[in-house]
Amino acid sequence: MQLIDAEGENLGVIQTEEAMRMAEEAGLDLVEIAPNSTPPVCKILDLGKLKYANQKRAAEARKKQKVVEVKEIKMRPNIDSHDYEVKMKAMNKFFEGGDKVKVTLRFRGREMAHQELGMKLLSQVKQDTAEIAKVEAEPKLEGRQMLMVLAPK
Repeated sequence: MQLIDAEGENLGVIQTEEAMRMAEEAGLDLVEIAPNSTPPVCKILDLGKLKYANQKRAAEARKKQKVVEVKEIKMRPNIDSHDYEVKMKAMNKFFEGGDKVKVTLRFRGREMAHQELGMKLLSQVKQDTAEIAKVEAEPKLEGRQMLMVLAPK
């Protein structure tokens, strides 16, 4: 096997028994680094320290991950202009945070007869968020609701 000592020096191809004896003399462990190569590569090191370092690296990677959430904004087809602006401001805040936004447009009673108003409103939302978001799911009608999903660019 190819052996690398505790300081990182390549000692060349050595028999397994000899490598085990050297690791025991150093008071360290013999760890197989690359088992699939020919010859296999082993290193003399402290296995406890290696495991601890790998654990720390994995924890650091988990800490830096951002979980993308899907936030929901609910509207009605005959929403007032100020209410619309408030919803758009909230949507922009969600996009800045890196979250997706699901826009739900709910129809009640006779509003179902005027679905074109809903499509018009959702196309307005699409235009207003064109610079900062892209449409992930086009507007579609599901029962009494029209849904659209937007994702930050």
